[in-house]
Amino acid sequence: MGDGEERDQDPVSGLSSLGDPVRRRLYEYVSARDEPSAREDAATAVGITRNLAAYHLDKLADAGLLVTSYARPAGRGGPGAGRPAKRYVRAQEELSVSVPPRDYGLLAGVLAEAMSADDSGAVRRAMTAAAYAAGRAASGPDLSAALRACGYEPATTADGDVELRNCPFHQVARRHTDVVCGLNLHLVQGLLEGSGHSPARAVLAPRPGYCCVRVASAERQT
Repeated sequence: MGDGEERDQDPVSGLSSLGDPVRRRLYEYVSARDEPSAREDAATAVGITRNLAAYHLDKLADAGLLVTSYARPAGRGGPGAGRPAKRYVRAQEELSVSVPPRDYGLLAGVLAEAMSADDSGAVRRAMTAAAYAAGRAASGPDLSAALRACGYEPATTADGDVELRNCPFHQVARRHTDVVCGLNLHLVQGLLEGSGHSPARAVLAPRPGYCCVRVASAERQT
């Protein structure tokens, strides 16, 4: 993807970049978009100059929070089209800091391995029930707020569905996709029921860059 290879970064330095309010708004703008963002569009959205946006976007890329690429605007190509413009997307690699060091991802991976190795299905059924109960416990009157609190980053589509732009268990999902997708599905179903919605609205709809679960609109679900 252009020159924007994701690199190992110092997580403290990377996360400290979001302490700047302008960089935080730029990061949130880029993260909320499906397509790579141009400097001009990011600058307009945040209300700053293009040069200032370029400076902060490049700092976020240097910190490992964004990935860069180059592309011309749609419909422009061939001689006279100008140089490709730099664009930005959110990095898929995650940064986390724990003091003292903790490795919850390792624990999650061990549990996922145990679940995959259990031919009886008992462990998976226990996980399903626990995920559903955790969703109910995390629910509230505002479904979007409850989803955000669990790390899902919900966004409503034009047809009223709710797509989840982030998988809170992304690293484990890479190695144990079926296990994590099942956990996500039942956790979101529990959130829905606890928030007064039909749990059947949560459906598996895998899509690159998104959580595997999608929440269908009440009208489409019926």
